Amino acid sequence: MASILGLATLSMAAHAADAKRETFGSMPDGRKVDAVVLSNAHGMTARIIALGASIQSLATPDRNGKSANIALGYATLADYLGNPQYFGATVGRYANRIAKGKFTLDGHAYSVPVNNGVNSLHGGSKGFDKVLWTVGEVKHDADKASVTLSYASPDGDMGYPGKLTATVTYTLDEANHLSIDYRATTDKTTIVNLSNHAYWNLSGEGSGSVMEHRLTIPGEAYLPVDAGSIPTGEIRKVAGTPFDFRQAKPIGRDIRTNDVQLLNGHGYDHNWVISKDEAPALRVVARVEDPASGRVLTLKSSKPGLQFYSGNFLDGTTVGTGGHVYRQGDAFVLEPQLYPDTPNQASFGSARLEPGHEYRNLIVYEFTTESARGAH
Repeated sequence: MASILGLATLSMAAHAADAKRETFGSMPDGRKVDAVVLSNAHGMTARIIALGASIQSLATPDRNGKSANIALGYATLADYLGNPQYFGATVGRYANRIAKGKFTLDGHAYSVPVNNGVNSLHGGSKGFDKVLWTVGEVKHDADKASVTLSYASPDGDMGYPGKLTATVTYTLDEANHLSIDYRATTDKTTIVNLSNHAYWNLSGEGSGSVMEHRLTIPGEAYLPVDAGSIPTGEIRKVAGTPFDFRQAKPIGRDIRTNDVQLLNGHGYDHNWVISKDEAPALRVVARVEDPASGRVLTLKSSKPGLQFYSGNFLDGTTVGTGGHVYRQGDAFVLEPQLYPDTPNQASFGSARLEPGHEYRNLIVYEFTTESARGAH
C-alpha cells in the first residue's frame, strides 16, 4: 500500500503546476531575452517573454478537452522587433491615449512622444511594450506557478517625470486562472496607467474571425471619442446604442451599424465606464463565450474603465505563431485601466502616483468551458 501511495504522490507532483525558464533569443545589442512557460495539471500553459513582459501564447482546452493557443503573437523575436503590434504586451507608462502628447502636473507642462496621429499611445514611441524587462523570481508549487518581471523607467523617460519602478507577476493556478499583477512606485510625482494588451481568439489563434464570440460588458455607459480616438469628455449611456453589451451578444452584431462612433474607431475601440472610481475589490468587467469551441473567458479587475478593441487594424500583413495571417476582426482586446486621457480631463479622476505610494492593477482571466446546452 505504501508503494502505491508513493507512486500516486509522484504522479500528482509530476502533473502539478510548473514554471520553466527558457531563452527566446537575443536583442541586437546581445542581451538575452528570457521566456518562462507556466503550466498546470489541466492542460493550460502560458508562455511569457521578457520583451514587453508579454504573453506570447496561452493554450487552454476546449469543451472536448483539446488544447489550443488562443493568444495572438509572433513565433520569433525578430518579428516582435521588426513589426511591433502590442501582442500580449504590458503597455505603459500610460496605457491608451494622451491627447496631443501633452499634460500638466502640478503646474509643470510635460510632452511625451506622439505615435498615433497627433496623440500619444501606450506610453509613446518606446513604451513599456518595447523594452526588455528583467526576469526575477520564477517559482511553482502544487497549486500555482508564477514569474515576476521588473523594469525601472528613468526620470524623463519618454518625457514622463520620475523614476518609475514597475513589476508584473504572472500567476497560473490549478483553477485555470491567469492573473497579472502590475505594481509601480515612483521617486517623483508622476502619472501611471499600466495594462495588458493581449489579443484573444477563443477558437484558436489564427482560426479566423471573432465576430461570433458573445461578449458581455456590465457597463451602463461608455466614452465617445473624436476622430483621433480621444474621449470628448461626455459619458454616454449605452442603452439603445451598438455599445450596449449588458446582455451577451455577438461582437459583430452591430459593428457595421452606421454610427459615427464606430466610424471614428473603425469598429469598437472605446472605453466602457465600469464605475466612476476604482472598486475596493475585484469584480467581473467582461465575459466572452465562443460557441464554436465552448471556451469562456471571464475577466476581473477593480479598475474603473475597460477598453474594448475589436481588432480593427489587423490588416492581413501579419503572420502569427501558427503560420496564419491575421486579418481585421480576428481577435479582441480587453484592457482594464483608467480612462483614456485622464491627465487632461479632470472629470475622469486622477492618474497621479506620489512617492511613498504604490500603483496596482490586478487583472484576472478565468478560463472555463461551456457545452452547447450550458455550463459544466
